[in-house]
Amino acid sequence: MELSVYTIEGKDTGRKVTLDERVFGIQPHTQSVYLDIKRYLAHQRQGTHKTKERAEVARTTKKHHRQKGTGGARHGSLKSPIHRGGGTVFGPRPHDYVVRLNIKTIRLARRSALSAKAAENAITVVEDFTLEKPKTKDFLNILKNLQLADKKSLVIIGDKDNNVYLSSRNLEQSKVVIASELNTYQIMNAQNLLISESALGKIQDTLTK
Repeated sequence: MELSVYTIEGKDTGRKVTLDERVFGIQPHTQSVYLDIKRYLAHQRQGTHKTKERAEVARTTKKHHRQKGTGGARHGSLKSPIHRGGGTVFGPRPHDYVVRLNIKTIRLARRSALSAKAAENAITVVEDFTLEKPKTKDFLNILKNLQLADKKSLVIIGDKDNNVYLSSRNLEQSKVVIASELNTYQIMNAQNLLISESALGKIQDTLTK
């Protein structure tokens, strides 16, 4: 598949890039995509949730009332879970949510996600660009020129650029990521991908190894 390369003014440069069929032209493997997205979302969880159990609640251990003669049930410590303010039964404990996948499955998932976007004609290639200073208006103008301002877009650049990143930070529907940090969730969560030329080369080099 060939795509035209555009400038940040939205004009066709007259040049074309060829998308590697091994990355952008495969039959999407939905199970791998599901597993990789599940892995990503699981890793976003801190796993620090905790409730106090019976042994950890600061309450008296004095017997609540006498054993017999009250007409009620027997009770010991007020730490018991059946009392208000008592410990929690089977509450959450701190643990991690790591989901492990081998590198082949992860790369297959990313190739599948990119191929799905290519099949939807949801990929735009732009020549490498930068901004003189962080300014949201300038970044938004680039999206408007490329007809992406009203779409949920993922902008993929080749290398870290603080001016570009800071300029996009206030835009709810746009996210900037460098090619080396691209993941399946980000691809599938966007309506359109705006990929710089250098980023395209890095993506193809990484996913064809």
